[in-house]
Amino acid sequence: MAIDILMPALSPTMESGTVSKWTVSVGDAVRSGDVIAEIETDKATMEVEAVEEGVLAVILVSEGAEGVAVGTPIARLAEDGEAVDEVAASPAVSAPAAQPTAKAPAAEKPAAEKPADTPAPAAIPAAMPAPVSSPSVKDAESKAGGRIFASPLARRIAADRDVDLTSLAGSGPHGRILRRDVEAAETRLSSSAGAASMPANAPMSAIAGASTVETNSQMRRIIAQRLQESKANAPHFYLTVDCEIDNLLAARRMMNEQAGDGVKISVNDLVIRAAAMALMAVPKANASWEGENTRYFQHADIAMAVAVDGGLVTPVVWAAEQKGLAALSGITRDLALRAREGKLATEEFSGGSFTISNLGMYGIREFAAVINPPQGAILAVGAGEERPVVRDGQLAVATVMSVTLSADHRVVDGAVGAEWLQAFKGYIQQPVTMLL
Repeated sequence: MAIDILMPALSPTMESGTVSKWTVSVGDAVRSGDVIAEIETDKATMEVEAVEEGVLAVILVSEGAEGVAVGTPIARLAEDGEAVDEVAASPAVSAPAAQPTAKAPAAEKPAAEKPADTPAPAAIPAAMPAPVSSPSVKDAESKAGGRIFASPLARRIAADRDVDLTSLAGSGPHGRILRRDVEAAETRLSSSAGAASMPANAPMSAIAGASTVETNSQMRRIIAQRLQESKANAPHFYLTVDCEIDNLLAARRMMNEQAGDGVKISVNDLVIRAAAMALMAVPKANASWEGENTRYFQHADIAMAVAVDGGLVTPVVWAAEQKGLAALSGITRDLALRAREGKLATEEFSGGSFTISNLGMYGIREFAAVINPPQGAILAVGAGEERPVVRDGQLAVATVMSVTLSADHRVVDGAVGAEWLQAFKGYIQQPVTMLL
């Protein structure tokens, strides 16, 4: 009996996904555990493994199809003894009536905007052919004589816009070609083409307001939706303190000198450790709002914001208060690297009780972050910089780091937020105390 491959739920909040790429073709033998597709979710682009074995008989959802609901059949396998042609031609093999396509016609409203009594569109024909990758990507791979190191999203955009990947230099880790590299190349090509076609005496106003339109990825749309809901529903308030970090920097330098090979403790690791200890010291700040109830977490499950191609991912350091600094260093580096490569497991970026967003490495002095729902607070960390301070009536210079706590007033009161910040500041300014 033929086996349907369904759109999987790759995260607890996932309702639909985008088929970024098929890694198998019709007629290929599929074994349990084989990677068959790459799916773009609200969190990241992830690989999907086959659960059953068989031969891929038909692909029901083509590459680039957006908004495919969880549980929707996206392909079908023929089991041993079944003819692939018969399975593909079977009238039962069809995508659901509400199957979205990669790009809706301009004159037609999205399905979500149609009245409830609007008839569903006819089913997609049963013998839908497997999608063929754009020649630009395939040709580029053959010219390079091997696999091109590019993110799935970059490959799809390059295929859609006919950009030759072999001509690009990747700006990602280890030279990985990212979405921004493809878009920058397209912009350069468009500018060159526009300049070549423009008359020499064309007025400057002819190019005023030049722009391009880019379709938002599902990750970008979901991020926008959730953060908009967070600002609309959670009454944010903000508390800022300045922390002198000269002692912390000296302690970090000493620990790294004494640490073994492969251990390099960062300022961010110390910030995570201090935040975790402060959450244990002020447990009322380690909470989330759930309508009729408030949830208080037993551990400091710290989510750290990591910028990735096309959006933001927040991998979680579970029970961070139980981790030593050497262990934290290894965990955070591993999570950040795999987040940028899209290799995190679902449980590694879902949940958490508190988030830290650090923009200090970009030279940002101070900022306020939007709470990551349903958490009750997020800490925005700025850069450490030398500033004048007054000690015992005398002017001095110290390395100061400004941090801002954004808190949900439904669950964290102002006094609780201030108490937590004072505990955090104490650990930062006297780092030996966070080792006790």
